[in-house]
Amino acid sequence: MEIIENILKELLDKIGVPYSKIVKYEIAKQTIFSIEADDGSARTLIGMHGDTVHALDMLVKKIVEKRFTPKEGEVLSAQAGNPMFLVDINDYRAKQIKDLQAKALMMAERARSFQYDVELTPMSAYERLIVHTTLQDAPNIKTESQGEGRNRRVVIKYSTE
Repeated sequence: MEIIENILKELLDKIGVPYSKIVKYEIAKQTIFSIEADDGSARTLIGMHGDTVHALDMLVKKIVEKRFTPKEGEVLSAQAGNPMFLVDINDYRAKQIKDLQAKALMMAERARSFQYDVELTPMSAYERLIVHTTLQDAPNIKTESQGEGRNRRVVIKYSTE
């Protein structure tokens, strides 16, 4: 974990964007490294529609993959060596995750109350994973992804099992 923090600090220092600290915590079964910065620096690091923070996240993951091989039990393991962490700025992405979880729980309640399937709008693979993970233990609810490509979505199904 210290490896990821060091890479983040190194990158931020090289691009010259000031920040106060990097905080590590967990949300939706994923480790988050949140860079805390003033509003101006945060806007720069987040970018339009989160494009910059997503790029920074991808860059840090690629650096971690190149520099280090995961040891057993490390967060860097998971599927095919993909690092299991997320880079965030001032909790920008964490708020999105929490909003998505709240929406999933609300739609699951709707499916349970009215006893019918609820189809969500198309979303990325990562967003679908959050929905599936959030609802995996929900009573009388099953989730599945349907559709292809950009139209792939989660369907929340009422179940009597």
